[in-house]
Amino acid sequence: MQIVTVDKNNPDKEVLERAAKVIRDGGLVIYPTDTAYAVGADLTNINALHKLDSAKIRPDEKNYTAIVADIGMAERFCHLTSSEIKIVNKFMPGPLTLAVIKKDNVPDKIHETYFTFRIPDCVIAKEISRESDTAITATSANISGESTPYSISEISPALKEKVDLILDAGTLKRKKTSTICKVSGGKVVILREGAVSEKDIDAIL
Repeated sequence: MQIVTVDKNNPDKEVLERAAKVIRDGGLVIYPTDTAYAVGADLTNINALHKLDSAKIRPDEKNYTAIVADIGMAERFCHLTSSEIKIVNKFMPGPLTLAVIKKDNVPDKIHETYFTFRIPDCVIAKEISRESDTAITATSANISGESTPYSISEISPALKEKVDLILDAGTLKRKKTSTICKVSGGKVVILREGAVSEKDIDAIL
């Protein structure tokens, strides 16, 4: 495990490329997002996902959400309807996570039906995904059941020992977690309440 200091607003490209290489090679990276610290793995790599389960002591049947660099990357992994495209264009980048029908290249371990993703308002998270050329996991950098970390010092030493690289951007501002939603029958269904309200999403459909 290595810790590298990174500027959250102006990250060194070499650091991002290094993190992306770890992801492409099937490794794990702790990185900052616009809400908290997360652990990234290649969402299409089953071995990496099992490694992540083990590191977080996470139930094997629990599903993962993803971070993508942009809507074009999202469409490699899912089928977006016109309503879902409206939601993405309005609320992403930002604290909204959308569950949509997945494509066959998304492992069933992620979910049997859905690809659940967001485009974060954080250059580090977005660019790691872009440089990796894949969706990356957005699970919180904690042992399953522990509190959400906003600084590297809050992350369990047991988890730190299991990852390949840690990007330390200092203490992050505490914010609400992302809202998770899906569109069903033309209506928004909130799966987890967060920073974006149901009313705000409904208003654009």
